[in-house]
Amino acid sequence: MRMFRLFTALALVLLPAAVLAAGAEWQRYVIPSTGTNVEIPVTIFSKDAELPDGGTGRRFYTDDDLTVQSVANPENESPAAFLAKKNPPPGIVYKRVTPNFFVVSSIRNDRIWYNRCNRSAGYMNCVMINYPAAEKRQWDRVVTRISHTLAN
Repeated sequence: MRMFRLFTALALVLLPAAVLAAGAEWQRYVIPSTGTNVEIPVTIFSKDAELPDGGTGRRFYTDDDLTVQSVANPENESPAAFLAKKNPPPGIVYKRVTPNFFVVSSIRNDRIWYNRCNRSAGYMNCVMINYPAAEKRQWDRVVTRISHTLAN
């Protein structure tokens, strides 16, 4: 009986991981003015709001955050130049920059922040995700799918 209680308690703690891994319902979100679109797991990010700065896009959240945003890039700067202008924080753990997109990620306050921006005519179309570092393995597939479905 003690083992059953321990297993039940462990299952409740890992429940978000199970939802992340298998049970998420996905829907495509589109920013009508720019055509940016991405698949998001609506069973994980069940609430949404406008961006606090009134920008073009949307913020989805529960205890974790997902922001989908089109950021003006009127000079059509390369992803490398655009990223450099944004002054990313020091200590980036992962960074990949190509002619078409950039990805940066790191850990702050026991949370992973992940940012991918795709270049398009006049915009950088971005997803920004913030989630617990302790749940990295459970989030890997979700973050990968979101990142790979970001389209202009």
